[in-house]
Amino acid sequence: MARREKKVEEYDVVIIGGGAGGLTAGIYCGRAKLNTLLIEKSLVGGLATYTNDIENYPGFPEGSTGIGLMNLFQKQAKRFGVKFKLTDVKSVELEGEVKTVETFRTTYKAKVVIIATGGRPRVTGATNEEKFLFDKGISFCATCDAAANTGKDVLVIGSGDAAIEEGMFLTKFARKVYVSVMHDTGKMDCNEIAKEAALANPKMEFLWNTVVDSFEGDDYLDSVVLKNLKTGDSQPLKVDECFEFIGYIPNTDIFKGQIDLTKQGYVLGNEQMETNIEGVYVVGDVKEKFLKQVATAVGDGAIAGFATEKYIAESEMFHDQIIGGEITGVVYVYNAADAKSRELLTVIQELEEDNTDKFRVTRVDVYKSLGLANRLGIKEFPCVAVIKEGKVDKYIKNITKEEILASI
Repeated sequence: MARREKKVEEYDVVIIGGGAGGLTAGIYCGRAKLNTLLIEKSLVGGLATYTNDIENYPGFPEGSTGIGLMNLFQKQAKRFGVKFKLTDVKSVELEGEVKTVETFRTTYKAKVVIIATGGRPRVTGATNEEKFLFDKGISFCATCDAAANTGKDVLVIGSGDAAIEEGMFLTKFARKVYVSVMHDTGKMDCNEIAKEAALANPKMEFLWNTVVDSFEGDDYLDSVVLKNLKTGDSQPLKVDECFEFIGYIPNTDIFKGQIDLTKQGYVLGNEQMETNIEGVYVVGDVKEKFLKQVATAVGDGAIAGFATEKYIAESEMFHDQIIGGEITGVVYVYNAADAKSRELLTVIQELEEDNTDKFRVTRVDVYKSLGLANRLGIKEFPCVAVIKEGKVDKYIKNITKEEILASI
């Protein structure tokens, strides 16, 4: 039987992942009139959709459900023409000006790929755990759910920096914070300062040498059965909520070998959300950063969406105005904030007026973006690049009319 060929679709932007960061990037790209596709393998909205109450997102003084908020994000993205595909990405090819995103049935080609794949909390694997995940008694975010546990008893699993710091935060709301630690008495995985503060906190009680054996309850978590690693004894602990802080697994398997990752697997990106590959951006929880929240993911998405529009515009300018055509090009690359660069604009203007039929002059200001300068291989400004036959023939740093004319 003949193998069925994949369908090929072309877009300006393909966003992989439909959480808050990916949706926001989509809103910005769509509003910039870029042909944008968002691919999500499961539920649009990401982990935020599993949070029943989001009370710290600006603009919602009464709070919102996670799914309600994400539905608004998606509605807004659709309003700006963003297309959605619910499918799993199998592989990507990110090098080069045209990126390739492969799914089971379709090959998507794009000028820009935005990585918004998020991640998933590491879980214990104990009995009945899946029954209580996300809004059923097991939480992975103290910032999100602490207020809902005011005056209640909660359990924290883990002893790393995140577990202890989040546990300390919970003591501002909860009546009692139990902490299950798999190590011997006094031994934790967190830093010493956090350890001392936690041990001195009267609201925190540590349960040493314990791991979770099972989670119990009907529709909502009622108790957690802890097993003592030394005695083998199991003991139920009645709690209102359990917070697991035993790690986070970023969804980056398909990017390994192409994108720079941390040892933990997070994608490295700069303040412009740029990765190590031109035209590839990263947003949201999959990015290595200080705080992972809906609000910070939205900020990431806004930056990436804006940067994407600028990158594509620069790409078109680079091909059409700078290296395109048969006529010789003179590209003046300068910084408008630099006095010397501004003075030389007069020289470039005179040169252009006297030689309109001999060569094409293009001005590139690097004040807001180094994109075009990087494409031309220029690191110091001001500088002139002479373009012949679609490539840089010469760089001129001693910029005079005579020097430029001699080069041409």
